Amino acid sequence: MLLNYLIYETGVVLSYAGCGLLLMVIGYFVVDLLTPGKLHVILWEQKSRNAAVLVASDLAGVAIIVIAAIRASSDDLAAGILSTLVFGILGIILMGVSFVLIGLLTPGKTGDIINSPQMHPEVWVNATAHLGIAGIMAAALL
Repeated sequence: MLLNYLIYETGVVLSYAGCGLLLMVIGYFVVDLLTPGKLHVILWEQKSRNAAVLVASDLAGVAIIVIAAIRASSDDLAAGILSTLVFGILGIILMGVSFVLIGLLTPGKTGDIINSPQMHPEVWVNATAHLGIAGIMAAALL
């Protein structure tokens, strides 16, 4: 009995972890699509703090949404995974839309901000928007 329970719960944990990891990878690629240049080059070769804050807030936002979706899911694993994926994708879309809107409403080009050697205030605005969207979604889910 205990062994069956542990095996099942391990499968549940791995399923949700895989779902969360997939969503965070998707979130990373959406940020890559929305920013000029190759994000991995900007992060690892150019060591852009602005890009790091943007990506970190996106990943944290996705994780917050995934956590809330898991907590809100029923005991039905398939329905829980599906709802986690749906709400995670919705969160990624909303964070992407907020990124684009902030870029349209503020002066300058996103590329200039991401590639700037100094920390740029707009990056903090975007990061806060990402976390705010995640928090709003989490509250709505719980």
